[in-house]
Amino acid sequence: MWLLIIILHKEQWLDDLLSCLVEVGVESAFVGDIKQMKDVLAQEVPIFAMFKMGGKDKPGSKMIYALTDIPDVAKEITGILRAVGLDFEKKGIGKIITLKVDSVVGAVEED
Repeated sequence: MWLLIIILHKEQWLDDLLSCLVEVGVESAFVGDIKQMKDVLAQEVPIFAMFKMGGKDKPGSKMIYALTDIPDVAKEITGILRAVGLDFEKKGIGKIITLKVDSVVGAVEED
């Protein structure tokens, strides 16, 4: 089993990314809004407000994570997404990470 983690900095690609996940067989995933630590510090901790100076407000990023039994899921995803113009090798798009999972505790949730 694998843990798939996708960090997407370009929210306009979210629909294509989710469609791609379904196409490769990942049908149950979690999607959440995320921010970079420096942005949170700049907003929440006054001493770090300098991080905000001169910077533009950027739209938030998305994190998608799922458990899958597909060992080469990242390779499959990147191949399909390149065909629609989304290339994770380009700067500023995001990252796709897979981690081997040794065990999972908890029942599988059914819809």
